[in-house]
Amino acid sequence: MSDSLDLTQDQKLRADRPHRASARSVEFRPIEVAVQDGNVNRAMSMLKRKMASEGIYKELRKRRFFEKPSEEKKRRGREAERRRKKAVRIARERG
Repeated sequence: MSDSLDLTQDQKLRADRPHRASARSVEFRPIEVAVQDGNVNRAMSMLKRKMASEGIYKELRKRRFFEKPSEEKKRRGREAERRRKKAVRIARERG
């Protein structure tokens, strides 16, 4: 018989997958931009660039309306397909 410490097949599969952080466990840190020489316009553009690179605009757009789980799955599939096609195109260009 198997020992009680043996993992089931399902537990082994879950252990191999990377853990997806829940919304509660995500740690938020403020985005800071220093205003140099009183140049607020430059600081605003730096802040916008940082927000874009962090994906905040994309997240705001995504959370604007509720997305059904089936729609989310389809969207993720489309995004993955677009990334695959881009990778193939870049690989072809590089030779």
